[in-house]
Amino acid sequence: MIEAHVDVKTTDGYLLHLFCVGFTKKRNNQIQKTSYAQHQQVHQIRKKMMEIMTQEVQTSDLKEVVNKLIPDSTGKDIEKTCQSIYLLHGVFVRKVKMLNKPQFELGKLMEQHGEGSSAGTSLVAHSGKATGDEAGAKVEVDGYLPVQESV
Repeated sequence: MIEAHVDVKTTDGYLLHLFCVGFTKKRNNQIQKTSYAQHQQVHQIRKKMMEIMTQEVQTSDLKEVVNKLIPDSTGKDIEKTCQSIYLLHGVFVRKVKMLNKPQFELGKLMEQHGEGSSAGTSLVAHSGKATGDEAGAKVEVDGYLPVQESV
């Protein structure tokens, strides 16, 4: 069993701590049940694991990282690159911890959800038609049924 961990910052400012685990595999003609890699091989595999995890996370934002982790494409990449060092199977990113997240910015959130870089009262103009003055105005959204006040 070979384990590695690394701290990486995404393009959108999240600091993640990734943990990876991989298991050594028997060779095709091997009779012995156990299969152990030598220390230097373990060291090289761990180094490759850290490089690949760093490369995958640094070049994408948090949403893309999650999409890469679900089918475990990172584990498959590690398995392919480490085959020349020692045969591996069952390589997974087993845990991801969020160590630090960026400061909350309303403008960025609105841009991600397609509202543009607007905030505050201009949000009322984007979401529907305002009736009355801007302070405390009721908003009518197309295709939205209001909640009944009494039954």
